[in-house]
Amino acid sequence: MAITEDAPPGTEAGAEPGPESRRLSSPLVLTLILLLAVLAQSPIRGLLGTPLMQSWMTVFVAVTVQALPFLVLGVLLSAAIAVFVPPSFFARALPRRPALAVPVAGVAGAILPGCECASVPVAGALVRRGVTPAAALAFLLSAPAINPIVLTATAVAFPHDPEMVLGRFLASLLVACAMGWLWQRLGRTDWLRPPAHGAHEGATKGEAFWNSVRHDTMHAGGFLVLGAMAAATLKAATPADWLRAAAGNPVFSVLALAVLAVLLSICSEADAFVAASLTQFSLTAKLVFLVVGPMIDLKLFAMQAGTFGRGFALRFAPATFAMAVAGAALTSAVLL
Repeated sequence: MAITEDAPPGTEAGAEPGPESRRLSSPLVLTLILLLAVLAQSPIRGLLGTPLMQSWMTVFVAVTVQALPFLVLGVLLSAAIAVFVPPSFFARALPRRPALAVPVAGVAGAILPGCECASVPVAGALVRRGVTPAAALAFLLSAPAINPIVLTATAVAFPHDPEMVLGRFLASLLVACAMGWLWQRLGRTDWLRPPAHGAHEGATKGEAFWNSVRHDTMHAGGFLVLGAMAAATLKAATPADWLRAAAGNPVFSVLALAVLAVLLSICSEADAFVAASLTQFSLTAKLVFLVVGPMIDLKLFAMQAGTFGRGFALRFAPATFAMAVAGAALTSAVLL
């Protein structure tokens, strides 16, 4: 009797290995990268030893290490609230009159820790449960900007400028309420697509919690690393004369950091440390950065379009950007 060797799983004996068996796996890719790093260690060591790279690494590590504990704590708390606090609780707690529900929902963001990654699905759940959209949108804008984790991180990032904490709180709450009232006044129901059910519905609470933690950690952590890299590059590679010229023009510096906040898409638990590293810019420009970022950036636009519809996002995002810049500049003129 002939003896045949067992074929690999998913293939028949004598058959050629299929595409699945020839595909590069993650461990193999990691091994190849580590092998290349070992072979190129001399050039890498020389590159890392330059003053420019040392300056870059100092800023990158400082921003990342300072912000990471606040990001992790915010992700854990936001996942716990999203999973274990029923959305019906908020519907019962808000006033029935939309004009009163908007500021109540805005203030509620101060006691519900979470980053903007969590606020969009929570706002969608509120709309599904019958909360007036104006109040849900006020909560969506305020929660990532004025919750205790974010305000504590801001105080740590600006130890010599405590007025930045109050300025961020007042400006963000003002903008959130103004946008809620603006939607109540001018918004139309056909602009707002009913949000789909949450991604974790149907799972157990434990599964939903850890799924939410993993999802938010990967997304927020990735954006934190990108933001720290961008801040380090801006700090180390941009000529000092350019930064001084940009920071020296009050109007241009405000607009530059507002656009930068949109492009960097940093989690709100970490953005204060990036703003504090931009030492050439005024407190007003930094406050605009801190108010704009949690309300509208590239990832938030995508999430809002996916949850409420592209037509909503195309109208809501530009209005929010303009209102955030104006609200932060007004608050700075009065307070800073």
